[in-house]
Amino acid sequence: MTKYPLRGFPQFYLTAESPCPYLPGRQERKIFTPLDANDAAHLHDHLTLQGFRRSQNIVYKPACKGCNACVSVRVAADQFSPGKTFRRLQNRNADLTSRDMPPIATHDQFRLMRTYLDNRHQDGGMADMTGLDYSAMVEETEVETRVIEYRLPEAPTEPGGTATPGELVAVALTDVLGDGLSMVYSFFDPTLTTRSLGTYMILDHISRARGMGLPFVYLGYWVDGCRKMDYKRRFEPLEHLIGGHWVPSELV
Repeated sequence: MTKYPLRGFPQFYLTAESPCPYLPGRQERKIFTPLDANDAAHLHDHLTLQGFRRSQNIVYKPACKGCNACVSVRVAADQFSPGKTFRRLQNRNADLTSRDMPPIATHDQFRLMRTYLDNRHQDGGMADMTGLDYSAMVEETEVETRVIEYRLPEAPTEPGGTATPGELVAVALTDVLGDGLSMVYSFFDPTLTTRSLGTYMILDHISRARGMGLPFVYLGYWVDGCRKMDYKRRFEPLEHLIGGHWVPSELV
């Protein structure tokens, strides 16, 4: 690990190389810095604009030798207009309820997370995640963070009875930035394929950002040549961070 002390700036560190999770046969490394509790929100906002992502109490950015495949992307939520396919998907999930929760991990969330990982990411870097790992992912944050739960309708009850919350089917760990929402991580019930819950959560975040008067939804990295990242290109207008500038996708 290499250390880069910079007077008057955060101290940045460089990880050792490890196998790239996106492109076979390549190595990745990251540059990162801890989030200082005294200035976390400002630093997080500033570094997000420079292509960094948050994981617990650090922010990181790929710094791979000879490769710039990872490109930060964000949806211009204030200009977004869903087409017919997206509107049908919104209607299909109109029965879901969503709640903004504080960043506190629950057993219900972790069970869904394990189902998602076991079905979709058996060989990924998070495949061995434990309950303690999940709690750290959710709860170790120095910035404004929300856990957004999506549930099926409440179960019917007898008159005078207590309503039973509907089944948890999707969760998004989301940061609130000065200019948008950053989707840190999301997961969902992989058996509900017709609902396209991953896409639906992005659409919901776009609507949320607009309702909050925030112009952007940050989706993390898009990697050319990685098929599992292609879905991000569907959310136009999309902006790419190229050479330190946010550029509309049609100009990339």
